[in-house]
Amino acid sequence: MFKIKRVYTAAEPADGYRVLVDRLWPRGVSKEKAHVDLWMKQIGPSDRLRKWFGHDPARWSEFQKRYRAELREKSDLTKELKRLEKQRRTVTLVYSAHDELHNQAVALSAFLQRRSPNKVR
Repeated sequence: MFKIKRVYTAAEPADGYRVLVDRLWPRGVSKEKAHVDLWMKQIGPSDRLRKWFGHDPARWSEFQKRYRAELREKSDLTKELKRLEKQRRTVTLVYSAHDELHNQAVALSAFLQRRSPNKVR
């Protein structure tokens, strides 16, 4: 199962294996406080796409479309996430954006969900 959580929210045992999916390290968060098991920065959206999106909800649909295209080019990384899910059972995709509805972790989880019978939470 995949879950989604902000890096600024306290880690819990129920998070399972925590994977930071931001290309940039979150501001003001030490590695100890982040409690991430893996920083998969390459799976984050490209700098160009990230800057274009700017967390503007009006660009959300187009962002998802462009990000899915990038993710299809990163099949080795998405396969690694699926392998981790199978091995660890619960993987939490950790992100730093303020907007909990319009961010790369939400788009990534939707992408993974379409390729998996398991639910994303």
